[in-house]
Amino acid sequence: MSEDGITGVANSPRFVSNLTKNSLALVLAGGRGSRLGPLTDWRAKPAVPFGGKFRIIDFCLSNCINSGIRRVGVLTQYKAHSLIRHLQLGWGFLRGEFSEFIEILPAQQRMNTGWYKGTADAIFQNIDILRAHRPRYVVILAGDHIYRMDYGQMLAEHVQTQADMTVACIEVGLEEARSFGVMSVNHEDRVVAFTEKPAEPVPIPGQSDRALASMGIYVFNTDFLYEQLIRDADDPQSSHDFGHDLIPYMVPRYRVIAHRFRHSCISSAGSGNPQRCYWRDVGTIDAYWAANIDLVHVTPDLDLYDSRWPIWTYQEQLPPAKFVFDDEGRRGVALDSLVSGGCIISGATVRRSLLFSNVRVNDGNTLVEDSVILPNVRMGEGARLRKVVVEKGAIIPPGLVVGEDPVEDARRFHRTPGGVTLITPESLGQQLHFVR
Repeated sequence: MSEDGITGVANSPRFVSNLTKNSLALVLAGGRGSRLGPLTDWRAKPAVPFGGKFRIIDFCLSNCINSGIRRVGVLTQYKAHSLIRHLQLGWGFLRGEFSEFIEILPAQQRMNTGWYKGTADAIFQNIDILRAHRPRYVVILAGDHIYRMDYGQMLAEHVQTQADMTVACIEVGLEEARSFGVMSVNHEDRVVAFTEKPAEPVPIPGQSDRALASMGIYVFNTDFLYEQLIRDADDPQSSHDFGHDLIPYMVPRYRVIAHRFRHSCISSAGSGNPQRCYWRDVGTIDAYWAANIDLVHVTPDLDLYDSRWPIWTYQEQLPPAKFVFDDEGRRGVALDSLVSGGCIISGATVRRSLLFSNVRVNDGNTLVEDSVILPNVRMGEGARLRKVVVEKGAIIPPGLVVGEDPVEDARRFHRTPGGVTLITPESLGQQLHFVR
């Protein structure tokens, strides 16, 4: 018998649904994501467009809905207008009369006169709201990763292992592990050591080139969470962050369990391989470009067409994509590409690229290759773009060539170590955001 009064195992639908019904998810969505450079000059990282029609935050919110967690708070802070507008337009379908909601929790100085100082402080400053909802379990999520995961399975494992806190984890290479919280576990997956962003990550026993990294996904027994948040808030030496402060404090004192992502990830339909788990931190422009371009492959690692686990978003009302002209040397085509609604490709060629909504690619031997074009971009005649990310609303001048001369690209635009060129309206002398 579990503490919820239901006997069951992790794959019992009634057992899991009872846990999700008694849980509340909190999505940490206040970060800028500075490594994305100009893409987050005017929006928070969770609001960055991804995959042709989605925002990054849609993935963790869809995981909540598909897992059966329908009480969700989204904590916002940095330049949140775009994110809040997206949530209002696309996530208002939950029914309050059934105790379902997605609640926006901006930094509003509820507990003191400061803004959110860290991930734990962000939760602490909303502790009165959390108490009012009276969840038995709290699921804490980062709102800036791309993945598909059944949180119900993690909740079930949390209860069955009698954990005070459960941390979702994934295996990563040692070099990559330097930017994660790295843990060591014993034979029952109890965490015995945890270090945030170590200079020398401890490898997994028997795997000298791999480490066990935190995914920034936590499950807490609610009363235990309150105790730890209040204790940490009273500590003047703390930076009030889960990775830096709370988890290292809890590991030697309480029962902290590591949950393996492979136990709850949603693998691609028809893959037949439960180990094919997709999780990406698209925290750099190179990683962002690569994750988007992967979607145009015949068999991408992330299958957006899998109806078993749909990704929900705001569905803008747009006409179908249109390809016009079929004359020799003047043919509107897109090959090995994803083209969203409202796009018109007029006598131009698009290859291995992803076009978001309302993109216009004009006539005149215009070429787009290996590129990610965000919404509302207008591309002038004769332009040639290769391996670029074009920011929303940019107007590409006729004849502009990018992706053929690295030195010239770096002089005019933001060019990454991986050879991706980011084109923004500002870099083209176009002012979309009016400031003094």
